[in-house]
Amino acid sequence: MAEPLTFEFRPYRRPFRQTLKTSHGNWTHREGIILKFADPQGRTGFGEIAPLPWFGTETQAQALAFCRQIPHQLANHSSAQTAFEIMPTLPACKFGFEIALRNLSCDIHCAELENRHYSGLLPAGEAALSAWTSLWAMGHRTFKWKIGVAPVAVELAWLSRLMEQLPLGAKLRLDANGGLDELTAHHWLDHCDRLGHRIEFIEQPLPPHQFNDLLKLAKRYHTPIALDESITTLDQLKTHYFRGWQGIYVIKAAILGSPSQLKHFCVDYPIDWVISSVFETDIGRQALIDLTIELAMLLPDAPHRVLGMGTQQWLPNDGLDDPDWEALWRRLRD
Repeated sequence: MAEPLTFEFRPYRRPFRQTLKTSHGNWTHREGIILKFADPQGRTGFGEIAPLPWFGTETQAQALAFCRQIPHQLANHSSAQTAFEIMPTLPACKFGFEIALRNLSCDIHCAELENRHYSGLLPAGEAALSAWTSLWAMGHRTFKWKIGVAPVAVELAWLSRLMEQLPLGAKLRLDANGGLDELTAHHWLDHCDRLGHRIEFIEQPLPPHQFNDLLKLAKRYHTPIALDESITTLDQLKTHYFRGWQGIYVIKAAILGSPSQLKHFCVDYPIDWVISSVFETDIGRQALIDLTIELAMLLPDAPHRVLGMGTQQWLPNDGLDDPDWEALWRRLRD
């Protein structure tokens, strides 16, 4: 006989150590929700909902409203799955609940990779010129820099100085968050082409609605272009694939929806992907690492790019990055 489950959830709010500046605006704190399923044998399954509404996901308030609708007592694992027939408009919830139930029924790997497997996130603007050294010392060899937050001539001058400083072998990712216009994107890509292969890619130079212009840029320049805001959900990822996007896909799996459906798509269709963070706690972070390891095993011949997850230095030492998830859960109660 299938055993009953209990369901609980606890929201969290954690400030960034410093404001994260993007073309969407300033981001000062990360909100989310930790989920917990438990069975009578004491086994637990934790998951995480980490919304990003300016990317098109549900808000924190909408996610909380959904969690409040789920009964505290559920008859069994199957009834838990049917209790939350999660709509496509709640992709972060879909990710969190699927991960929680998966963690309930399988061993947690708690894998961790060396920092060279993660791109280190630099602060936007001129601060990047001094910030890269500490990340290099930690082992990062790929860096990500937010652009589109200052006039293009100023940022290109900063880029030239940064590339003079970075050791040979270092790679740089540029993330515009869809904040450039077409003329500015041409300036950036022309400059990047002259830097050679040291620029790994430029991420979402134009807004999502300018897909045809993104295609033209990808054909004109040697510097690879990656989609990010254009593919917030799995349906959007599929749409862009079948519309002919042959560039890179930056996959923020925690807001994309079902991780199992994402995995099936990546196995069925050959895309060049990068798994990327939205500043999750250790629970969400572990799910992304596990997903990456699974995909690498299933697709040994696919391009294996450094993960977009070198973000922990932006978050406080508040216990929410603790690999002891019971301790993390208790801290939210306290």
